[in-house]
Amino acid sequence: MNDNGSGMDGWARGRSVLVTGGTQGIGKAVAEQFLAQGAHVTVTGTRVHLGCYDDPPDGVAYIQADLTWPEARADVAAHFDHLDVLVNNAGRGSAREYEQEEFEHVIDTNLNAVMDLSVRLHPLLKETGGSIVNVGSLASFLALKETPAYTASKAGLLGLTRALGDKWATDGVRVNLVAPGFIATRMTEGARQNPDRERRLMKAIPMQRWGEPEEVARAILFLASPAAGYITGQSLAIDGGLMLR
Repeated sequence: MNDNGSGMDGWARGRSVLVTGGTQGIGKAVAEQFLAQGAHVTVTGTRVHLGCYDDPPDGVAYIQADLTWPEARADVAAHFDHLDVLVNNAGRGSAREYEQEEFEHVIDTNLNAVMDLSVRLHPLLKETGGSIVNVGSLASFLALKETPAYTASKAGLLGLTRALGDKWATDGVRVNLVAPGFIATRMTEGARQNPDRERRLMKAIPMQRWGEPEEVARAILFLASPAAGYITGQSLAIDGGLMLR
């Protein structure tokens, strides 16, 4: 994906992009941003086919895969003989993370799957001088006491991003992370529909509003692009200023 251009418009035209968990929310917005740039986009999801989702992205290739399982990750990697961008977006949380089995399930999905898929696809990304963007969370930096597995996995993802960014820099493969704050997605719908909870959250955010999935997607597009060609192993919080307080 080497490119001497400094802008972003059209840079992804004809590029091959994989967005895990790309059927809704942030993942869907990422897929649509790359499609708008002219990329060939593949997304993964856990349902039988793309039509099982409400309003999925239009124009993508779809792979059914529960990335918790190594066999599924191997199947996803086998679909590609060329890849320019990998966006590790698929993830999960649970209300039962203090139960060991559930703790391990979340870690497998949010952290082990990212490592496995990145290593499997590294040879293709090395060939193209490609890029990996991992989707972390404010939990990459802050403790969420009710979700220890989610917190541990996202903090681990930050460390993994730094390690892989260092390891693969000489291969021409850049690895970065975005850390979304409170974004208006299906996952935050409960908080957005609870006036008292929403009011408390907005007091913690200097910009006093929810982020939009497209705002995260644009940051991912930048980090994957030639405009970020000298950036690797870094993290970018997209949080309306929440971590300033």
